[in-house]
Amino acid sequence: MKHRFFKQNTDQDVFTDLLFNTLLGFAFMFAIAFMLISTPEKTGDIESKAEVLITIRWADEHPDDVDALVEDPQGGLVWYHNRDSGLMHLDRDDRGVFADQINVNGVKVNNPINQETVTVRATQSGEYVVNLLHYKSNYAAPLPVSVKVEKLNPNVSLVYYDTVELTGSGDEKTAVRFTLNENGEVTNTNQRPKRLLTLATATKS
Repeated sequence: MKHRFFKQNTDQDVFTDLLFNTLLGFAFMFAIAFMLISTPEKTGDIESKAEVLITIRWADEHPDDVDALVEDPQGGLVWYHNRDSGLMHLDRDDRGVFADQINVNGVKVNNPINQETVTVRATQSGEYVVNLLHYKSNYAAPLPVSVKVEKLNPNVSLVYYDTVELTGSGDEKTAVRFTLNENGEVTNTNQRPKRLLTLATATKS
């Protein structure tokens, strides 16, 4: 009797040990799997960083072609023939209504907005010059063009905002000149005229 009782308890202990070891094994494998889980590396991501954003806009669906011309403190020039210069980049050369339609899945989509933007990815101390060029005019009336310059870091601040009137093909006007110090702070703004292009170089392909 005693022997049978001892055998029964032994069988239960073996079953309990087996069940416990099985559960322990599952828990161990789960823990290993959890530790091996890692966040996939972001590949192909390009950090879009800008310190200064320059935006020019004119009336939506207007056929005229207006161009942004920006000179940095080193004399580098961003415009439609040179979209990258140093730390500056012309995001889009908007040509009025020309090429404003794109084909999306067989459907023509119209973009009525006339806008060009220039980003300055990192600041250099010195003076920047922002000019407008009325590359192609279709009317005799002056064309109002708004110009906005924003300093983006550490907080967004407005450096300049105003409207410039362009008077016809070939008209180039200085919208604003602004100076940054070594800390990237704006120390001066003015509208002293400075021509950046000559008519000989302002030929668009």
